[in-house]
Amino acid sequence: MDREPTISRDQSRKASKGIGRDVLVASICGGVVALMVGASYAAVPFYNWFCRATGFNGTTQVATSAPTTGPIARKIAVRFDSNVAPGLPWKFEPEQNEIEVNIGQVVTVFYTVTNQAARTTAGQAAYNVAPLTVGSYFQKINCFCFTEQTMAPGEKREMPVVFYVDPSIAADHENDGLNTITLSYTFYPVKDPVVKPLASGNDDKRKGNL
Repeated sequence: MDREPTISRDQSRKASKGIGRDVLVASICGGVVALMVGASYAAVPFYNWFCRATGFNGTTQVATSAPTTGPIARKIAVRFDSNVAPGLPWKFEPEQNEIEVNIGQVVTVFYTVTNQAARTTAGQAAYNVAPLTVGSYFQKINCFCFTEQTMAPGEKREMPVVFYVDPSIAADHENDGLNTITLSYTFYPVKDPVVKPLASGNDDKRKGNL
């Protein structure tokens, strides 16, 4: 009769260690996933703050005024992209898909957003530009991002963005062949919105930004 194969004590110990290591790795991965899911709503404001401070991932910069050097002759196309994350019943789109501007020229564009739900909803926008290396040159003077937006049922709102492309980009020879910049926004739902009364004059935002 053939003898059944036997497993040595060392082999058994190695097998147990391997199983224990796999369980540990699986537990760590599961914990990370759970943490990411649980912190998803808090992550949006933190991500916005981090990207604003570092320019990471093509995040634009925040300016307080127009460039002192003024516009230059070189032109560049700026495309506008809009996205809405799952769970937020909004229609969100730019009024213009693309414009051509002089580098250093201060420009005002508008996005429109409509709450398509029969209830009050709230969202907050994150943004970036492409290519990613252009983030440090794309300066925004006014923007609806970083601010919780609360929309009444069926409400439609125009949201301005005032920006310019920093003339210092002309000295960056890595961008000599750059012809197009894409500005992209994504609205994410706010889990526990703080309902605030709308300020007077919100129905016509063009008057104060043109």
